[in-house]
Amino acid sequence: MNLTALFFIAMLVAFAAALPPGLLNMTAAKISLKEGRTRGIMFSIGAVIIFLFQTLLATVFARYLTKHPDIINVLQQVAFVIFVLITIYFLLIAKKDNKPEKDLITKSKRSRFFQGMFLASINMFPIPFQAYMTITFASIGWLTFDNYGISTYVAGATLGSFLNLYFYIFFFDKIKKTKETSQKNMNFIIGIITGIISIITLISILRKYY
Repeated sequence: MNLTALFFIAMLVAFAAALPPGLLNMTAAKISLKEGRTRGIMFSIGAVIIFLFQTLLATVFARYLTKHPDIINVLQQVAFVIFVLITIYFLLIAKKDNKPEKDLITKSKRSRFFQGMFLASINMFPIPFQAYMTITFASIGWLTFDNYGISTYVAGATLGSFLNLYFYIFFFDKIKKTKETSQKNMNFIIGIITGIISIITLISILRKYY
């Protein structure tokens, strides 16, 4: 696949994967609201630096796994079942769950930068997720595990992660004013995303048998 197309695919995957409200994007939004957009962006830059290394680690690990196809086959089948269940949950079962939010208070731009790095470093979900996605893309010919392919994918995913955090910073006021509607829409979006990933996974599995 063309490296430019791979870059934008990686960007969209990373952006969409972080759409659900979570610790990082909601913290970035709250910092921006209370202390200004600059500090929210500093927090986001710190988080994205860690995400870059997590994605690089995931991609290198995925390259190793491609040399062990038996393990990949099992992981893909398990992942397919998990994504289907997640899709069913968010489209048919999920309910709005409002929880009180805690305020995080620090004093400087530098502390916000390191806070972003710290919170991102304890969030390990991107590693298995990105490893799985790169394996899937490689299996359907969208990604090759050479230096150019890995660098392009990591760069695209990193930009997508930053754009997601900036999206929350910029639109947080609107999101806050429509909490119930936003939560329902978010559940639907998550369900659609995991449904698409399920279809891609199924295609990848079937390609090995037909």
